[in-house]
Amino acid sequence: MGEAPQPSKEVPFNTRAFHWTDTKTKKITRPEDPYQYLQGFGNEHQSEFIPGALPVGQNSPQLCAYGLYAEQTTGTSFAATRAASMRNFLYRRRPACVHGTIRKIDDNPTIEASFLNPGLEVHVIPSQVSWKPFIIPDKATRNVDFTMGIHTLGGSGQPNIREGLAYHVFAINNSMPNKAFVNMDGDFLIVAQKGHLDITTEFGHLYLQPSELCVIQQGLRFKVDIVEQHSPNGARGYIIETWGTKWELPELGPIGGYGLANSRDFLFPVADIDTSSTGTWSIVSKQGGKYFQTLQSHTPFDVVAWHGNYVPYKYDLTKFVYHNTASVDHTDPCINTVLTAKSRDLMAPLCDFLIFGPRWDVAENTFRPPYFHRNCASEFLARIYGPEGTGGRSEVFSPGGASYEAGFTPHGAADQRTVGAMYADMKAMRIGENQLTIMLESCRSLLFTNWALHDSGVLAGEDIPESMWDLIPDRFGENEEVKKYLKSIGRA
Repeated sequence: MGEAPQPSKEVPFNTRAFHWTDTKTKKITRPEDPYQYLQGFGNEHQSEFIPGALPVGQNSPQLCAYGLYAEQTTGTSFAATRAASMRNFLYRRRPACVHGTIRKIDDNPTIEASFLNPGLEVHVIPSQVSWKPFIIPDKATRNVDFTMGIHTLGGSGQPNIREGLAYHVFAINNSMPNKAFVNMDGDFLIVAQKGHLDITTEFGHLYLQPSELCVIQQGLRFKVDIVEQHSPNGARGYIIETWGTKWELPELGPIGGYGLANSRDFLFPVADIDTSSTGTWSIVSKQGGKYFQTLQSHTPFDVVAWHGNYVPYKYDLTKFVYHNTASVDHTDPCINTVLTAKSRDLMAPLCDFLIFGPRWDVAENTFRPPYFHRNCASEFLARIYGPEGTGGRSEVFSPGGASYEAGFTPHGAADQRTVGAMYADMKAMRIGENQLTIMLESCRSLLFTNWALHDSGVLAGEDIPESMWDLIPDRFGENEEVKKYLKSIGRA
């Protein structure tokens, strides 16, 4: 008989691995994440904190188990097609309607929600622009939680017409004790860049750390707490807010049944209830970019069981399955799309969420870096981790910062690496190691806020310095064969 197989040796988890599979873990989450999850994008999920809390064969019993109350949330209209319908049923200790008077409170002055016309508050950027890392406020100066740490960079459209999107950053140093937030305007796609977040939702917990994203849909209550052990100086990240549309997986077409962001790798919370908090809770809502508040004597996180498909979720970007050319030419960046949000023009997405991380490049006889181009879409890039000054459109492109090009603005990289690629040996090589960049492509050109262009204090420059293009000279005019031909036709 052969020897019994030996248990595999535990490998320290590397959050910057070439791919998730290199970590050799058998868990679906990183070691710091203490929670359990359900799996599968677009699934009908169900979960119960106490066995028997979910009704069987119906949604709204005459009397729910354990004295709970049934409550439905609809994320789409009642008459939406079955394929598009999004909704859930919650079984909770008190219905969400049990609260005090809703009152207007002080707004977050750095949130903007109206981008219909350029004016005093929002501005057109016709070129390229970049920001150094956005500043996390010092704890010794003031406490800033998630509700007040959101800062709008730019956007297009307006939420009350269910049309458009906004790009925000968040920079926080404090948790949200006895406080919940609800976005009545649209969905939040949140990307962590620095620090760890423990996000409590009505459906359970999501643990978010750098190079992970989560989506919290319109109308759902949540709170964001900082995990101090992993966030001694606070937390920072990016938020893409969409109005009137939902995030979907892109179609795979000829790729086949699997690849890019696989459905099974999206994680959904399991039911959990807050049994420890006491005192009054504040529920802060954002509507039309304005803040409102209601108070209640009980926790909003009292859902004992739930079922449905309108549920927050998260995804680890290190699980992304890259596809690329196996012969020649640089593949269009859309091949790196993780999620897409449709616009009313089916041929032009409102927003594609793309990533550029570690992957192989094997193209032969090809200029391998991104080609110089003019894109009908606007492009917003942000580095999650990696070296400074490489991979973006600016020498200041750094983790925690960002860059942007308006639609049809000519752009491309201009550095020694780019020039060297024209003469490099065509060997198979790993690219993007130890770095991760996200890109947002939108059919909209954005209008940008005063905070983005002035008050943030980290605007690095509008447009790239002309001197950078000295590395890209006119070689055609100096080519001897060209000179000879032009002379032969009398055009020298």
